[in-house]
Amino acid sequence: MPKVGMEPMRRAEVINATLTCISMYGMDGMTLDKVADYAGCSKGVVSYYFKNKDNLTIEAYKAFLDYYGRKIESEIKPTMTAGEMLDVTLHNILTPYKDDREKQINVSPLDGIEKMYIPYEDQGRLFVQFFSKAALDRNLQEVASTSYLANLNGIAKIFDYGSRTGELAVEDSPSAAYGLLAMVIGLSFFRVANIPPMNGQDNRYICEDYVKGFTTSREDK
Repeated sequence: MPKVGMEPMRRAEVINATLTCISMYGMDGMTLDKVADYAGCSKGVVSYYFKNKDNLTIEAYKAFLDYYGRKIESEIKPTMTAGEMLDVTLHNILTPYKDDREKQINVSPLDGIEKMYIPYEDQGRLFVQFFSKAALDRNLQEVASTSYLANLNGIAKIFDYGSRTGELAVEDSPSAAYGLLAMVIGLSFFRVANIPPMNGQDNRYICEDYVKGFTTSREDK
């Protein structure tokens, strides 16, 4: 049994190791033995906290999705405009390209949200692994549904805020949020499949143009 008081840290280490293994070996290639090896603990410790691979996968998926919400919430300030809030949101859920392969996955807030990090390539691989698995797994579907519904609600509130302040022209904030998030998910798949836009740019500009469209429409009226 793990030492008393070590539970939060050990759980975090196991979750980070799980995400690392899924990124490296895929969902099917991730095993409790590999996770234990990367976490620097015994397989028994992994099983003690997470029982089995299915439960560990669910908890890792929750932590992966929660990572984005935590990062966005920590960076959005009440003094920001709606446009600035949307920029923060997009910067986190569709990260600009960077070569940060030397960094390690850390989705735990134990040492501060500023220390939380998922390298660019790992984000794409994890997204596809979890999303494809969720298509056939009801438990993972529920995790995705809960997280994305919360995201939709948060983005819709930003659109509402922009509409109230006159910065954005949004007739239906929930639909605007739905369109933006659906676009992000689709562009994420295209990134992993290495399908760039015809102009060769980072495809995130498509989301940025979508948001700018609401600002332009207000100015044109």
